[in-house]
Amino acid sequence: MQNKLGVVVGLIALLFLYLLFWPVPIDPVSWDAPVDAGLVDPFASNDRLRRAEVFDLGSHTGPEDVTGGPDGLIYAAMADGVIIRLRPDGNRVEVFAETGGRPLGIEFDADGNLFVANAYLGVQKITPDGSVQVLVDTYDGQRIEYADDLAVAANGKIYFSDASSKFSASKSGGSYEASLLDILEHGGHGRIFEFDPATGNTIVIADGLNFANGVAISDDQQYLLFNETGHYRVWRYWLEGPRRGQREVVIENLPGFPDNVNNGLNGRFWIGLVAPRNGLLDDLSNKPWLRKVTQRLPAFLRPKAEPSSHVIAITGDGQVLMNLQDTPMTYPALTGVFETGQSLYLTTLFGNQFGRLDINDLQ
Repeated sequence: MQNKLGVVVGLIALLFLYLLFWPVPIDPVSWDAPVDAGLVDPFASNDRLRRAEVFDLGSHTGPEDVTGGPDGLIYAAMADGVIIRLRPDGNRVEVFAETGGRPLGIEFDADGNLFVANAYLGVQKITPDGSVQVLVDTYDGQRIEYADDLAVAANGKIYFSDASSKFSASKSGGSYEASLLDILEHGGHGRIFEFDPATGNTIVIADGLNFANGVAISDDQQYLLFNETGHYRVWRYWLEGPRRGQREVVIENLPGFPDNVNNGLNGRFWIGLVAPRNGLLDDLSNKPWLRKVTQRLPAFLRPKAEPSSHVIAITGDGQVLMNLQDTPMTYPALTGVFETGQSLYLTTLFGNQFGRLDINDLQ
């Protein structure tokens, strides 16, 4: 009996030591998460996305971002490394290009070139014939570890996010796995870059961000918006005018993790709330040592992104214009919206489908 008791005590001691001292990749930073008000006005729960129809993408999964091409087709960035294109009605799915990594944010320029924020490889350019080249993959002699989203300005400059300079999407097991590490650490490793193809110069215009994510430029080219996913907020950075080079928060304490920012019609911006807030993660925000202990737990016990079907539209000042949800979560983990004159295309991290909602169904 005493031997058995000794074994049990020894195992408990080993478990205790493991939870306290086993090396983990994160070094959590203390912060104070804002109190989550939940799904209250202007984010009150609804089912306005329920009418969306589903497009089947066959063997291709994870349409994280979608945009419209000059040929009138819809282009989507997929988890298997390809860019697919299809007709606006969802038919005739075909591979347009192989990126060789994990494409996330995509956007066309005026000349019909498609630019890609590739989480594994940096910023890429795909010409109309499908040829792929890497434009930016390093900064100051260091690899860009997690290119996430981008926006192309009228003057040709490209603004893109490096979600985390510490947690590489390729080395962490994927873009999703790296995002969990960066958000749990909250170490301010995210950056926003400006790349000028005319000169080849890349500069940092914003840093110290907790998972820098979606990027979009205003229609008048005066400013860009970008998401700070780990801090539940959206920033505005001034590109022109008397406040050029300055930034300010336009909306904060969102009820979920903001992912992509996409331009909509009439000057609005669409934001996907890819997952709701996690109460445990918020409670541990000012307890970094407990967050470190949490990382030592089995993966199924750690905080993770829960499914969410929630997108919002805002003005450049942060006013909420639309709040669209689907309570049964038919379209989980929505990352954003691509808006045309007729439809909203709903992008997602997972699965081989994405949704389209007819504009008339929003009335």
